[in-house]
Amino acid sequence: MLLPITPEPFSVPTDRDMLPSERRLFVRTHRTCVLGYQRLHDGPAMSVVYYVPTDEDELLVSTTAGRAKARAVVRNPKISLCVLDERWPFVYLQVYADAVIDSDRELAVDVLMAVAGRMSGEPVSEDTRPFFESMADEEQRVVLRCRPYETFAPSRPVKAGDESVVRGVSGAVPWDSPDHS
Repeated sequence: MLLPITPEPFSVPTDRDMLPSERRLFVRTHRTCVLGYQRLHDGPAMSVVYYVPTDEDELLVSTTAGRAKARAVVRNPKISLCVLDERWPFVYLQVYADAVIDSDRELAVDVLMAVAGRMSGEPVSEDTRPFFESMADEEQRVVLRCRPYETFAPSRPVKAGDESVVRGVSGAVPWDSPDHS
């Protein structure tokens, strides 16, 4: 099941590093990321996209079957998503995931509608479904199902006026890690 739009995204603590559960909450409550994938030639490609989290911890991205993102996932399912906080102080969380392409038309329509809601800030009416069905068909929409396996958090943000800047320990943490006290 697709998770609904979160009215208030998770705010990252400024006095400590994020716990593993907070990293997952950060991803579930935000909506934009930079999707990185391996190009056939040259360096990695990056695209800013909206994503939709699910109750099974997948991150869904809408794209067309012929786009480079879909072709790249067929070649190599290892992708990264740099989830962005749209508020200041700017924070991000890197998510490493395995991706697969899902061609299910109903899912493609559901994700298109959810993305439109995230873009506008409120859910779109079910009355608009025929419009999104037509768009999915015309554009040959597919869904990238991204299954996170690890996150990387940079050093925590710094509070304004804090003279004793203590940088956190950035590092990679498995997606399903428990919080340690």
